Amino acid sequence: MEYHVYILECSDRSFYTGITDNLELRLKEHNGELVGGAKYTRSRRPVKLRHFEPFETRQEAEKREREVKKMSRAEKEIIIEKWKVS
Repeated sequence: MEYHVYILECSDRSFYTGITDNLELRLKEHNGELVGGAKYTRSRRPVKLRHFEPFETRQEAEKREREVKKMSRAEKEIIIEKWKVS
């Protein structure tokens, strides 16, 4: 199974970072198309996928998620800019 760490940009331009084993499903949950998603993103819809990174294990993905969550907005913008999601 593959895991992804992802960064969403919310409608208020804030960033949300998460982890999932099904990126497409999780994005639909965050946008309210399916039940689920995070409390944080519910009031900030729609959200847009700005970045994701694949990992082979959940432990690797959790480690990276912690790193990204500690980053400043400017640092997150740098990794988003290096790898653009259209």
